[in-house]
Amino acid sequence: MQDNKKQNQYRTRVNYQIRVPEVRVVLEDGSTLGVVPTREALKKAQEMNLDLVEINPRSQPPICKIMDFGKFKYDEKKKKSAAKQNQSELKEIKLSFNTEDNDLNHKVNMAKKFLEDKDKVKFSIKFRGREIVHAQLGRDKFAKVLEELSSVMSNSTPITMDGKIMSMTVFPRTK
Repeated sequence: MQDNKKQNQYRTRVNYQIRVPEVRVVLEDGSTLGVVPTREALKKAQEMNLDLVEINPRSQPPICKIMDFGKFKYDEKKKKSAAKQNQSELKEIKLSFNTEDNDLNHKVNMAKKFLEDKDKVKFSIKFRGREIVHAQLGRDKFAKVLEELSSVMSNSTPITMDGKIMSMTVFPRTK
């Protein structure tokens, strides 16, 4: 029951779903009509073949806009999908203290594909037991990775140690 209340709380009310006695009306071009009874606002919207959409239900009186609600929903959906497309993901590639050259080359090739897809890549090496004494070998592996990726990356974060995990993040080249 509470989940349903939360959904209704954030749903945009349109036309006859608006049940307050009067509303502040904004026209499609941005000009204001002022505070009018809800019925008059609905009639005005119907005359213009548009919808009365509640924009800000918390103000006194609530603010409604006369607009094409279908077009509004379509534009919102397009904005969300465009924002999602522009986000880059963080891919993590885990290396080992003993990663051999062939495996390292394979992981570097994977990282190149990720960087070409405009994703950030985080490399990490987890040291086990007494391997932490040889942290310089981990730094050497990262130097080798940076050398291989220099053609497709723009920059990287400094190598950091967090406990027994050494990591660095590589960013894709921007055009």
